[in-house]
Amino acid sequence: MILLKSRVYFVIPMRKTGDDILDVRAQRVFKLLVEHYISEGTPVPSRRLAAQPGVEVSPATVRNILAELEHHGLVRAPHTSAGRIPTERGLRFFVDSLLHVRPLDDRQIERLRDKLNPDLEPKVLLQSASELLSHLTHMACVITLPHRDQAALRHVEFLPLSGCRVLVILVLNDREVQNRVIRTDRDYDATELNQAANYLNQEFGGMTLAQIRVALLTSMQADKEHMDRLLQTALDVAARAFEGQSAEAAQELVVAGESHVLDFSASTDQVRRLFEAFSRKGSLLDLLDRCAASEGIQLFIGKESGFKILEDLSLVMAPYGQGGRVAGVLGVIGPTRMAYQEVIPAVDVTARVLGAAMNFV
Repeated sequence: MILLKSRVYFVIPMRKTGDDILDVRAQRVFKLLVEHYISEGTPVPSRRLAAQPGVEVSPATVRNILAELEHHGLVRAPHTSAGRIPTERGLRFFVDSLLHVRPLDDRQIERLRDKLNPDLEPKVLLQSASELLSHLTHMACVITLPHRDQAALRHVEFLPLSGCRVLVILVLNDREVQNRVIRTDRDYDATELNQAANYLNQEFGGMTLAQIRVALLTSMQADKEHMDRLLQTALDVAARAFEGQSAEAAQELVVAGESHVLDFSASTDQVRRLFEAFSRKGSLLDLLDRCAASEGIQLFIGKESGFKILEDLSLVMAPYGQGGRVAGVLGVIGPTRMAYQEVIPAVDVTARVLGAAMNFV
């Protein structure tokens, strides 16, 4: 059973950008400005801010505060407007210092538990998680599939084919079955391959593919001159069977909810660039791999991602685990004016529920 309360516990990399230079009143005005901008998507005039509860100063005083905020690079004035909007630096300060998140309610968590059923096939489970997170946030969602290096070998079989080829049947994590044809340096008969499979199942069953590869390489380097024919055959065939797993896994990405970009952007150019970002999976995967190496929620606002194609967007990412290790990363891509207080806990909880389900796969 997945035990998860509605309260969430997440970590965002904190970057001090303004709390040491703004007084309480300026922070209050700035917070109201950002919240209005996120909600409405329009520049906020000083008169509008002065009328908000808790401000209690004149529009002239608010204009002075906005000038101070602009001096610190937290807001800017669009060309044709007297109002202000937050800059990327301002949004980062808002998220790091002023944001109050809204925990998911119990009904949303229960729905995640019900839909992310551990009995589902791994790829179906990940696809469901992607679609659920996209539905929760109304944004595009991406999930990296677990690296094959982290999949545990349960059983392997080798069947001889013609032309120095061998059919490899891999059973991973109890239920995932992969078939692949490999080429060998010579033809092997059924008896040799059966003996090789028996050896591998006995010696390496339950180990991850990464561990098997390391063990194989170590054995080959240390004992190559003294191996008997059985061990040499097993290592030869197995090395070819398991090679390239990481490269294949690194290209696997599940995407859901691309159409949600139309909900937050009337700019055909932004839509075009977002879909181009999905087609350039290498950029996303590089970013997601960086997230996998970190703990907790990772947030990239605009140019922070380091990719020009994503410079007008924000990414909220979290790693999900399997067997005590990071298996992959999931998250959402949306406008920089996204409702971070709702998106962050949605990503965090979905990652936790998915990780709990993956532990039973």
